[in-house]
Amino acid sequence: MKSDLTSFAALAPAYPELLLAISALVLLMAGVFIKNSSGRLAGVSIGLLLALAVLIVMQPQTGILFNGGFIQDDFARYMKVLVLVGSALALVLSVSSAADNGLAKFEYSVLIILATLGMMIMVSANDLMVLYIGIELQALSLYVLASMRRDNAAATEAGLKYFVLGALSSGMLLYGASLIYGFTGQTQLDKIAEVILLGDRSVGVIFGLAFLLAGIAFKISAVPFHMWTPDVYEGAPTPITAFFATAPKVAAMALLIRLVTDSFEPLTRDWQQIVIFLSIASMALAAFAGIGQKNLKRLIAYSSIGHMGFALVGLSAASQVGVEGVAIYMAIYLTTNVGLFACILSLKSSAGYVENISDLAGLAKTRPYVAATMAIMMFSLIGLPPLAGFFAKWHVFLAAIEAELFALAIIGVFASAISAFYYLRICKIMYFDEPKNEFAKIPGELGFVMAITGFLIASYFLTVGSPLVDAANFATLSLF
Repeated sequence: MKSDLTSFAALAPAYPELLLAISALVLLMAGVFIKNSSGRLAGVSIGLLLALAVLIVMQPQTGILFNGGFIQDDFARYMKVLVLVGSALALVLSVSSAADNGLAKFEYSVLIILATLGMMIMVSANDLMVLYIGIELQALSLYVLASMRRDNAAATEAGLKYFVLGALSSGMLLYGASLIYGFTGQTQLDKIAEVILLGDRSVGVIFGLAFLLAGIAFKISAVPFHMWTPDVYEGAPTPITAFFATAPKVAAMALLIRLVTDSFEPLTRDWQQIVIFLSIASMALAAFAGIGQKNLKRLIAYSSIGHMGFALVGLSAASQVGVEGVAIYMAIYLTTNVGLFACILSLKSSAGYVENISDLAGLAKTRPYVAATMAIMMFSLIGLPPLAGFFAKWHVFLAAIEAELFALAIIGVFASAISAFYYLRICKIMYFDEPKNEFAKIPGELGFVMAITGFLIASYFLTVGSPLVDAANFATLSLF
């Protein structure tokens, strides 16, 4: 008995993941008996926050488990906090709109839990096989979530497109992993780095690296692997789009960071060129493609592509300062998008939820609180001081300048200026056009989320700015 307790105590670094796995199994059973979807969604949010509490309370518990396949360090803990917060808030956003969007099913809660579990495995993956397990656990859940509204042709089309293109990206990722294993004889990330250091730069390993990065670039929707994003964001129910735009992006970015700073640190000059290309292409395409968009969720999709490009500017620096900048950027990006989707989901008229940008006409006159919060988010996405978005871009551009990537930083500034057009257009429509719609009362939980996120974004420098920088610095030091 004592030996069993000792063995269980040794699993302490993986307690949050074990808690989520058990929660998914319990929810599968409870779904048969609990019919109140709103209560169930709130309960799942509490379960995610409980896993978050365990993660924070067990802070000293770090280590490598499962024969080196799972690693828990300060960087993993930081990113897991963002993933759990993003997933919990996405569920909170779903409470009032679940029935309207065809999500009042117990499978929805289970799939959110399983997707979050996959993301946490991705963040802690220290082996190519574990990495793939985490990605597929997340991806298979997201495929079903995208097409969960089976009576809606757009949602079904979105799920099918996501599945087909996701299968392609998985094939590329697996091919890259097989090449790396074939030329190094290792699947564990730190051991791959050791083999590369001891030997010559193999062309096979570089090809494997390129395919591996292509597969992960699909997950963060970086150009040219972004083609699924606008269609899936538009077709999926809005609460699920909110989930897609937050936690999965954080997990995929964390995986990419660990991969290039751990396994392929000896090949920095090679992967750096790929990341710089992904960054420039994403920023440039999003800056111009977003201008002609009329659908609100498609615009947010291109915005998401562009912001992943901005985050990759920091990673392109290939330094601790750059990775710290990415960690800060992802926290601010997640907060901004949660607040933005809270605004969108609070706008329900007799015709349904807002879909087009023109539906926001005159919002400042009918819903001044929502319009003000959305304007704060838009100005933050542009990167205007003193909002949080300015400091997010400041950190990644500063890292690029310190690494002497001056052209990359300049392109980023120009892309940010061009993208300001479509963010400011939304503000113009809200404040200067005549109202078109009458909206229903704002649900309490959405008003609360808008208040918290709006306050954090607007008062970033005076409140959470310094603690966030310290936390990101502490987390990224574990990688270097």
